Amino acid sequence: MGGAELIGKEEQEAVSEVVGRGVLFRYGFNEKRKNIFKVLDFENQFSKYAGCKYALGVSSGSAAVRVSVAALGIKRGDEVITQSFTFVATVEGVLEAGATPVLTEVDASLNMDPKDLEAKITDKTRAIMPVHMLGVPARMDEILAIARKRNIPVIEDSCQACGSGYKGKKTGTLGALGTYSFDYVKTLTTGEGGMVVTDDKKLYERACEYHDHGHVHNPEVPRGEDPHRATGFNYRMTEIQGAFGLVQLDRLNYVLAEQRKNKGEIKKAIASIPQVQFRDLPDPAGDGGDTLAFFLPDAKVARAFNDYLAKSKVDTKILPSAMNWHFAGHWKHMIQSLPPYRTDAWPKSEALLKRAIALPISVKMSDEQKTRVIDAVLKAAKEVL
Repeated sequence: MGGAELIGKEEQEAVSEVVGRGVLFRYGFNEKRKNIFKVLDFENQFSKYAGCKYALGVSSGSAAVRVSVAALGIKRGDEVITQSFTFVATVEGVLEAGATPVLTEVDASLNMDPKDLEAKITDKTRAIMPVHMLGVPARMDEILAIARKRNIPVIEDSCQACGSGYKGKKTGTLGALGTYSFDYVKTLTTGEGGMVVTDDKKLYERACEYHDHGHVHNPEVPRGEDPHRATGFNYRMTEIQGAFGLVQLDRLNYVLAEQRKNKGEIKKAIASIPQVQFRDLPDPAGDGGDTLAFFLPDAKVARAFNDYLAKSKVDTKILPSAMNWHFAGHWKHMIQSLPPYRTDAWPKSEALLKRAIALPISVKMSDEQKTRVIDAVLKAAKEVL
């Protein structure tokens, strides 16, 4: 659960302070709010943490994807390449722009397969959106090399990987734009909320305008008297979310360290199982540590393995517990918008995902909890392998 496990007095006090001032809106009312701007403070602190020039707080991770697509001017008739294993919001953000999502296979990292990415590029491709699923960075060297060769901007969907890294940089900061989610189950939570990051001033300005009904944020022009340059929508972050995020951001490194430690202990304890193949990690040091994923020999064994874990009251995370929301092969409600318009269009991904198990790793895992997970996995292996 990441940051949600640590919600307490500091968050309560931060929120109470905002409510006490009586201004929950992020813009204006300077005198009443005593010139205190929590969303702005959160953005500034987050950009420093991430190592980027600009950060924009938004209402959700889904909004972050939509705002990033808008900042690039993506429209109807354009194509955005992302991956078949992701949360449905990644694809929804592209569809909301009127563009066409083109989905790649994933490889054993459970992230975008660079080989399939190259095969999916057309003259209509306007952006590439790799997703850092379950805290693990995608193969960004290969993806960025392909993007640069074709002069295509990259949007990193880092909604499940806040704080994760790739070769010394934070995920989300390697492409033209990066997106984060701060919902309840993320490593940093504001209940709902998200962030868009970039080093490009023009993209930042476009994102700012789009997330606030097209308002041009010129401090020398009163809000309401600013000109209209483009349409937008309301994806603003509230001051309550900003205050909450500032408290959570101070703990993010601790959250990541504890998750990585707990994951390492469990992984080491089950590594001796001969037929378990751990997920590929493009940068092991950058893994956020909130999930331990591994593959079993085939789908039938994986189902039996999962059934044993369930009987032992050991939960899984997405794989297989929430696959309906995370794999395009289950999205019959939108398959008419996803070329080649077939639910069996990603056989490599489907085969990998059907034999995968993902264990959630929490911050406050006691020794007893870790032992219970380890014992259940070892017994499941003995029972079904």
